[in-house]
Amino acid sequence: MTRDSAGRAVDDGPSVVYDLAADCTVADLEENTPYLAEINGIVEYGVFVDLSDSISGLVHESVLEGTFRVGQELVVSLENVRENGDVAFEPVDVDEEYDVEVVPHDYALTGTDRLEASVGEQIHLEGEVVQVKQTGGPTIFHVADEHGVVPCAAFEEAGVRAYPSVEVGDLVRVTGVPERREGAVQIEVDGLSTLDGEIAEEARERLESALEARAEPHDVDPLIDWPAFEKLRPDLEAVARLLRRTVLEGRPIRVRHHADGDGMCAAVPVQLALERFIAEVHEDEEASRHLVKRLPAKAPFYEMEDATRDLNYALEDREKHGQQLPLLLMLDNGSTAEDVPAYETLAHYDIPIVAIDHHHPDPEAVEDLLNAHVNPYLHDEDYRITTGMLCVELARMIYPDLTEELRHIPAVAGLADRSKADAMSDYLELAAAEGYDEARLKDVSEALDYAAFWLRYNSGDRLIKDLLEVDADEERHRELVSFFAERAREEVDDQLDAAMTHVEHEVLENDVHLYRIDVENYAHRFTYPAPGKTTGEIHDRKIEEAGDPVITVGYGPDFAVLRSDGVRLDIPNMVSELEAEIPGAGVSGGGHLVVGSIKFVKGKREAVIDALVEKMAAADIDEALSSAPPIDD
Repeated sequence: MTRDSAGRAVDDGPSVVYDLAADCTVADLEENTPYLAEINGIVEYGVFVDLSDSISGLVHESVLEGTFRVGQELVVSLENVRENGDVAFEPVDVDEEYDVEVVPHDYALTGTDRLEASVGEQIHLEGEVVQVKQTGGPTIFHVADEHGVVPCAAFEEAGVRAYPSVEVGDLVRVTGVPERREGAVQIEVDGLSTLDGEIAEEARERLESALEARAEPHDVDPLIDWPAFEKLRPDLEAVARLLRRTVLEGRPIRVRHHADGDGMCAAVPVQLALERFIAEVHEDEEASRHLVKRLPAKAPFYEMEDATRDLNYALEDREKHGQQLPLLLMLDNGSTAEDVPAYETLAHYDIPIVAIDHHHPDPEAVEDLLNAHVNPYLHDEDYRITTGMLCVELARMIYPDLTEELRHIPAVAGLADRSKADAMSDYLELAAAEGYDEARLKDVSEALDYAAFWLRYNSGDRLIKDLLEVDADEERHRELVSFFAERAREEVDDQLDAAMTHVEHEVLENDVHLYRIDVENYAHRFTYPAPGKTTGEIHDRKIEEAGDPVITVGYGPDFAVLRSDGVRLDIPNMVSELEAEIPGAGVSGGGHLVVGSIKFVKGKREAVIDALVEKMAAADIDEALSSAPPIDD
């Protein structure tokens, strides 16, 4: 910048004039720089000009030539800022044609990780809106930056939506004051604007980079050395990464799991890990209660009843609370063709689905509907790696500080599903070091099964955590487990006292002992134990009497549940064959290679059972499959 003979500033550089953004302040001004201004007033001693919403100043008549009018554009540069804050400008001669370059306000941003230190002071925050909730008072915008998620309260008037053009997914800049509200920090909004153009792109790149880094799962060593697990480890790490990212994005997570011992040993550790991580990420103390929910499922697959209920609640939460649609996490369930109709229902909406299961899968049926799928069968392993064992490691990848609370859980899961995995001895030893001998572990497993039956569709969060001794008081845990396990054994004994005399026995051509019982007519209904559990208990007693190979079938008007030891039944394949061989029977079902359930139409029961027995008589004997997992009711 030089001056002419009259002392006026002359731009001898490129023809560029800078246009300050509306939110720029005096701190954004630089000396010897041409700025675009607008005249807002004319007085005897000069003209007043605006450069932004908060920058105004005087151009003195001594440096002006010609006539001027309000609203006229003028190119000026900073002359000085006086001690009283008044700003003086001087005109700049530029080419008639010049380029205009917008200058954004240089904000000093405060991250959500530094809000506590900034309580009571005005700060600026940039992030993505992940939830918009209208209350009877302010509008609450939940904004996620690189470090976490914070609620920002903007008040228009009671019950009226503030900043109605701002929606979930928008990148915004929030100006406001952090204040403590009910034990957490909330920003009281002074101003909120959406970002666009290059500023938005830069913010998006910054947030995405930070999100990817923070979503990385923790690199934890498995609780035991188990080569079979190592095959599944990369798949679990991918799920841990997805779940951590989902929390960082403020998206809810719904955990659907089979309502049995293994299912709860899978779901509760993951639920607790997510809750702890959410508490780290979100300033709102109530966030974990809204963002993660555990939902038990009675059926060994995702029923349409559950799917439509989940979808309806998700849509209601989006409407009422401004939440994103959730991610669905299926545990100890979700790998079979029976899950497809429910998955296809959710596919009409933005609901990611992840399945971690150890039932025999139908990969071709479900893979295109799942965002991630973990199953030992996909790596040439089988049901002996239980879902609970997998999910304890998943929980530790999400939140490793939980490790000390979870060491006994894989052993409970293995006993609940009667796993004969090579690793069971190591898991039992690990649990013993925590004060859990095998008898106590079996009591916990029995107590879980008993509680799940009576809870039905209720998650029973506090009760189940107490039974598992996860985030729980030890004395209460021991008392509850003792009481529930004893009640369960008494009710099993009552059931078998009535049922055992009605068990039919025959020896098949392959020397397998087959035991059959009509559980509809010769067992108590609508009480514990359920038909699947009743069949399993009968099976266990017959194993003690006869040894294996043994098959036990409990059947009703339109269903059959199967247990076997020492016989390779391949139940999923048998179901497919029965469906093709008996037209009009409506055969469906599945399970593991040696345990499962079958459904059919009532009028075809005799034909289905007879054909089933024929297939059992042709099955191969396999002693390696002794002591199969329990039936899924």
